[in-house]
Amino acid sequence: MDILATIAERKIREAMAQGEFDDLPGAGMPLAMDEELTGVPAELRMAYKILKNAGFVPPEVELRREIVSLREMLGTLEDDEKRRSVGRELDFKLLKLGMMRKRPVNLDEFPEYREKIIGRLGG
Repeated sequence: MDILATIAERKIREAMAQGEFDDLPGAGMPLAMDEELTGVPAELRMAYKILKNAGFVPPEVELRREIVSLREMLGTLEDDEKRRSVGRELDFKLLKLGMMRKRPVNLDEFPEYREKIIGRLGG
């Protein structure tokens, strides 16, 4: 997590402890979200929604679907070799999605490598 996210998280927790979020409209109700468009930049969501309604799926959305499917599959596999194979494919698709979004790799998406990478970088 970067420094700004850490600061924001701390401020949110302080506000929650002080009760500043109590009695907000819609409290306790689920958010209406389009799961397929999470991770798509806000300025592109409307265009993607129009394309989706027209029967076209942007590459990022299709890749996200594949990632969700691979994660679900990974949870059901018992064969170690198959798990490694699916895990490598999942890692590749996560990296590809990150590159498509033009953002740095988030180590939280790779928990099995996170500690190794931090250790090698001297963190």
